[in-house]
Amino acid sequence: MGSRVTSARWICAAAATALVPGPLLAQVAPPPVTVPPDPAELDPDAPLAPLPDLGVAWPELNAKDTAPPATPPPATKRQRLPVAGDLRYTLEVEGLASVSSAELILRAFRQQSALEAGRKDPANAAQIGRRAAADADLLAQLLRAEGYYDAVVEPRTEKVGEALNVVLAAEPGAQYRFASVDLPGLDAAGADGATGLRNAFAVKAGDPVVAADVIAAGLALTTSLGEQGYASAKLGEQDIAVNHQTHLATLVLPVDPGPVARFGAIRVSGRPPFSSSHVGLIARFRKGEPFQRSQVDDLRRALIATTLVANADIQVVPVEGGRTVDLDVRLEPAPSHTIAGELGYGTAQGARLEASWTDRNFLNPEGALTLRGIAGTNEQLLGAQLRRSNFLMRDQTLNVQFSASHQKYAAYTARTVDLAGYIERQSNFIWQKKWTWSYGGEWLGTIERGVFTSAGVKSTRKFLIAAAPLALGYDGSDSLLDPSRGFRLSGRLSPEISFHGGHFSYARAQFDASAYHPVADRVVVAGRVRVGTIFGVGLFDLAPSRRFYSGGGGSVRGYGYQQLGPKDQDGDPIGGRGLAEFAVEARVRLKQFGGNFGIVPFFDGGTLTSAARPDFGRWRYAAGLGVRYYSLFGPIRIDVGIPLNRQQGDGPFAVTVSLGQAF
Repeated sequence: MGSRVTSARWICAAAATALVPGPLLAQVAPPPVTVPPDPAELDPDAPLAPLPDLGVAWPELNAKDTAPPATPPPATKRQRLPVAGDLRYTLEVEGLASVSSAELILRAFRQQSALEAGRKDPANAAQIGRRAAADADLLAQLLRAEGYYDAVVEPRTEKVGEALNVVLAAEPGAQYRFASVDLPGLDAAGADGATGLRNAFAVKAGDPVVAADVIAAGLALTTSLGEQGYASAKLGEQDIAVNHQTHLATLVLPVDPGPVARFGAIRVSGRPPFSSSHVGLIARFRKGEPFQRSQVDDLRRALIATTLVANADIQVVPVEGGRTVDLDVRLEPAPSHTIAGELGYGTAQGARLEASWTDRNFLNPEGALTLRGIAGTNEQLLGAQLRRSNFLMRDQTLNVQFSASHQKYAAYTARTVDLAGYIERQSNFIWQKKWTWSYGGEWLGTIERGVFTSAGVKSTRKFLIAAAPLALGYDGSDSLLDPSRGFRLSGRLSPEISFHGGHFSYARAQFDASAYHPVADRVVVAGRVRVGTIFGVGLFDLAPSRRFYSGGGGSVRGYGYQQLGPKDQDGDPIGGRGLAEFAVEARVRLKQFGGNFGIVPFFDGGTLTSAARPDFGRWRYAAGLGVRYYSLFGPIRIDVGIPLNRQQGDGPFAVTVSLGQAF
């Protein structure tokens, strides 16, 4: 008897399209195996049409005793046919113990099962039978997609009390494997290139014939071709021949790499908010560099990230026989104006209303002008900011801002005019950068009321201050708002000159470090330390607004805002020069409520002194419990802290509500 051979084709249309010249498509993960419904089949959930009363009993399913009753029921006691809603059932799948991917198959089965979809609702026997037959076909097709081409699934029902147990008994048979995998045409990429590309196609001879693996391998080969510069590469139609006698299969996937290409010119069309030169500045590649598909994808994301582009359609256009590719970038502008508002209340800060208006393209390109105002119990402000993104180079921002403000806190009262300019590189929600930095200058004039003598009596002084702050940070964590592993380091140094009674210079320095480590599936232990010092000046020569303060939701929880540290004769904080803080917490994500909630027990400590060196022998401690709601934008936190060694004037507890983890 000859061998029986069939063929199967899983077309990687998305993979092929991503390589040919045309609109750039986003790379997506291989879709789950889905069995399309046969339009000719009846809907398993369709209810039976009403039937006439035949006056006979509805048969017992799988009943062993099929003999008719000795005496027919009286006509006045006739049993009616069950209608929809008479029976409930359970579902059981047997025979998958030998299948290595049983869990994956069952997950896909439950998502598409007609029996699972209607399990909680009563049904009649005919409906259950149709659903069982449809699910048997579904499970058999899912098994074949995993290489079990001889799979057979038989449904049966068992009466269990007043309910039914539907059993799908599977006989998977042998899992078919590839006898050979051939990629004809790949040798045109050269010996070294062909080897790397073959390795990218992860399916090899001897591997199981799994549809999802073949599709994923085609997508990986597509990506690898694009990363090695083959901008015009094409994948042909794959052919899989299956031999049911030997349980083996062969796979043939033609590949046409085409020539290795380099980046050419960038042309911008549509209604672009940017010129082609600015698009070239945003791109991470330059003309003449080897083509990489990921660089084109990155450019599209970067254009959208400016918030000035609603849609960026990038077409790869081969020229010079495919050895050079130009990029046709069609941009559709997004609305460039934004109005925002914020309303809040804090026990120390009081009520606070903030409103802002922004023109994100006030100075083309990417020159955003923001006008903002704050009306609050303890703070009032009017300000303007000009922020130029991608200034001179990608990811570099020029930030110039001017403000006039009035602040009234327990520690000090200040009327300040501030002008500052910075060049910075910061993280955002699309690109979390490893290294961030900023440098610039700040000039401010301020009239402040606070404590300027050891007697603790408040008075008012004027200050003119020039500062040149520098900051450097490293982020090795896995998330910007909710890190679960890794660490962060940051340092800030601000040399300053104060023109008050002559002039004197000093420097403010601060170092922060935090670390995150998962200890279980839903538990992360996190900790942080902060050390700060101000040297070159006495405490009472400093403007109160330039001193260190401790306490609050972003500092030592359990103490009020700025309430930890030296205080004056009225019990108000006066600030300090030597600062040290630490915090440790366990972030426990609960299984209940879909894993969207968590609890966070924490223990914080801090010390603040008037000397430049922190006093590590005088700690103030706090402990508490937090609640987290994990939203799409990041965790929303509520922390309740209790000071453990309270002093006069400290409250019994403090509450913090904010977006993101405490650190």
